[in-house]
Amino acid sequence: MKNVVRFALVCCVLLVMAAPAMAQAPAVPAPTVSAPGPMNLGAAVGAGLVLLGAGLGIGRIGGQAVEGMSRQPEAAGSIQTAMIISAALIEGATFFALIVCMLFNTPK
Repeated sequence: MKNVVRFALVCCVLLVMAAPAMAQAPAVPAPTVSAPGPMNLGAAVGAGLVLLGAGLGIGRIGGQAVEGMSRQPEAAGSIQTAMIISAALIEGATFFALIVCMLFNTPK
């Protein structure tokens, strides 16, 4: 519980620190950017959450696979195969989510 509270506080501090920088208009207005502040902030927060979740998921898969291999060395090949397939699926979903976050950032 202490780690969750600490993580939430760090996220809140980062959002408070990043909000003024993201809310400012660019020095030279680009014709392709319609609303740079909230859209960029939303895309950045979304991409950060996606990468955080993917990193935690792949780390957990790797840790559990190593633990499983140490408990049953004879099953190491099948565990490693399942681990690689799961990590690849998580990375694919991560890339898809990042693309969606970036698509929300494009002007309409």
